[in-house]
Formats: sequence, structure tokens, C-alpha cells
Amino acid sequence: MAKKVTVTLVDDFDGEGAADETVEFGLDGVTYEIDLSTKNAAKLRGDLKKWVEAGRRVGGRRRGRSGSGRGRGAMDREQSAAIREWARRNGHNVSTR
Repeated sequence: MAKKVTVTLVDDFDGEGAADETVEFGLDGVTYEIDLSTKNAAKLRGDLKKWVEAGRRVGGRRRGRSGSGRGRGAMDREQSAAIREWARRNGHNVSTR
């Protein structure tokens, strides 16, 4: 006999309805996760907005792409190639890629 198990995340803040997303935030070196409905997630972000805007970012993930339009890998490859070329010109033994 097959069994189907369904897990429903409930909004951790008000305990009502399903949670639509998990929000991660930190304070005093401690990272927290909370499952929230779309409405409560927006409220949390709104409540924290003035504090976030007054603070400075020290780590964590970034959303979206950088403004350069080039991937980090392409820049790393170019820089590595330039370093290898410099080393060859200056008498260092450098393996070929």
C-alpha cells in the first residue's frame, strides 16, 4: 500500500494559515529562520527596513547579478591567465592549462 505524507508549513508568527516562505535574519551574531505567510514576510521586511537602511552589510548572500554583466568566472580566468603570463615572462616555471 502506498502512503502519501504531506507537510504543511504554518506561519510561525501568528500560527494561522500556511507559510509561503522561510525568512532568514540575524541579530547579535545569531541567525534565525522563520516560516511566514507572504503578508507577514512583507510586514517583517517593512518593520526592519529602517534598521537595515541605517546599518551596513557585513556578509551574507546577495540577490541578483552584479552590474558588470560579466560572470565572476570569466574575470577569474582572465586574471589567472595574466598572472601565468607575467610569471612566464619573469622566468618562473608555469604549467600549461
